Amino acid sequence: MTLVELRQVMDEAGIARALRRIAHEVLEREQGCEDLMLIGIHTGGVYLAQRLAGLIEEIEGVEVPLGTVDITLYRDDVFEGLPRPMIGKTEIPGRLRDKKVILVDDVLFTGRTVRAALDALNDYGRARRVRLAVLVDRGQRELPVAPDYVGARVDTQPDQSVKVRLAEKGEIDEVVLMQAER
Repeated sequence: MTLVELRQVMDEAGIARALRRIAHEVLEREQGCEDLMLIGIHTGGVYLAQRLAGLIEEIEGVEVPLGTVDITLYRDDVFEGLPRPMIGKTEIPGRLRDKKVILVDDVLFTGRTVRAALDALNDYGRARRVRLAVLVDRGQRELPVAPDYVGARVDTQPDQSVKVRLAEKGEIDEVVLMQAER
């Protein structure tokens, strides 16, 4: 199956605006950055969490703890769809207890990645609360998962996907809607 690009959803400036807005929304809703921790889901969520941490530091003048979570072994299809799973690092900067965790990912689709990330975080303790920030919510949920902070909502069909390209991966920042070619 070949994917073809249908249209650009966000360009570099759009991504930057969305992340700045999310940073402000997080600070407003969380009443500042006290006890705040950002945790990015590998791989795209890690880069976006790093950007959000930088924006929050720029706005508040405070460095927010930043962690990463790898969900490979928590996926419900780890031995079905992944013949040789590559396990990445999970790094939690300190204890989760009493922390307000913002879990960050690039695209929210079925909700299964978020479920796996929550399971992984539970192995490190119980946070005061966990909220979800995503750059793109593309709908088509299979689990009852909803983002708290969203850069853009894109309605997609089952044969479409959303590709987030980031400079950290050697690409030009953009979000594109892809279509399966028949």
